[in-house]
Order: sequence, then C-alpha cells, then structure tokens
Amino acid sequence: MKQRKAQLERKSKETEIKIVLNVDGQGKSKIKTNVGILDHMLELFSFHGFFDLDIEVKKADLNVDIHHTNEDVGIVLGKAFKEALGEKEGIKRFGFACVPMEATLADCIIDISGRGFFKLTIDGAHPPSREQDGYAFTYLEHFFESFAHTVGATIHIRMRNVSDDLHTNLESVFKAFGLALDTATRIEPKRKSIVPSTKGIID
Repeated sequence: MKQRKAQLERKSKETEIKIVLNVDGQGKSKIKTNVGILDHMLELFSFHGFFDLDIEVKKADLNVDIHHTNEDVGIVLGKAFKEALGEKEGIKRFGFACVPMEATLADCIIDISGRGFFKLTIDGAHPPSREQDGYAFTYLEHFFESFAHTVGATIHIRMRNVSDDLHTNLESVFKAFGLALDTATRIEPKRKSIVPSTKGIID
C-alpha cells in the first residue's frame, strides 16, 4: 500500500500554517496553534485516530481573536487529509464513534463522500454560550464546517447531556472525531483498490 501522507503550507493575510500528516501513523503529534485548548483537542484527535500529525501556526492575528486561526487550522487539516487519501481507493468511507466523558456523550458520524456538510445537534439543552479558556461552541462549529467542506465529507456530531464545562464537551467530541475518522479512512481488505462508490469516483 502506498504511503498516505501529506505536507503542505497555507498562507493568508491572517494566518500562516504548516502541517505534516501521516494517516497510517501511531498517534504521535506536535501541535502548536497558539490556542492552548485547540492544541489539546487536536492532540486527542491524533492520539485516538492513530494519525501522526504536526501542525504549526507560524503567523496568526490573535491580537484580534482566535476566529481565523481556528477556522484556518480546520481548512488546512481538511486539505491534508484530502491530499493524503488521494483517490480514496479501498477506504471504508463511513465511520462512527460514541465517546463518553462522565455524563456527556458525543457521537460522530462521518461519510467521506466528496460532499462537504456539517451538522451539530445538541439534545435536551442549549450549550453554554460563554467562552471558556478562550474557546466556545461557535468556534467548534466553525472548525468542523471548515474541515468538512475542505476534505469533502459529511459529518454529523450529536451531543447528549451537555456539561457546563466546555472542556468536557470538547474532549468527548474530538475523541469521537478521531475514532470515527480512523474507521472511515481504514483500508477495507474486501475492497482492495476499489473506490467505495457506485459512481467509481469520489471527488
């Protein structure tokens, strides 16, 4: 099997980001986005997804806020996975995981379909609106929207028993994200080199 790796840089007026990705890694990471809680969440994603991942934000307009950095990291991560997966021959395509953090549950469902779509569903309560550690649920949505549209995947995240502690909520989501994407990107032995679509192609 060919190596599923990617290395790229993205520069804009707001950010400059470098990423190195190995889809078939061991879960090793070196993350420096300059947003502490995002660093931690991406480390969890990498570890539980068995992705080797280096991300360095070389420039950012954090004097304004974290919006561009958070969103652009999602874009670059999506581009890296899209490049590393190539024509997507043999992948399972679909992935699902449910992760508990105390009473909180996060489900993540992924279809690497070529169609970028993201939906966050929160059962029974509205999430805390206040920021914690400089992060908020709106940033979570922006990150996943950016990733989903760039990589070309449909992603549904459902949260149950949402905690007042944002960290708990985020941790359950990013762990589930790593587990689900690991499943979706695995090579299915029965499929071998076939693209998992009746169309014969996934854009």
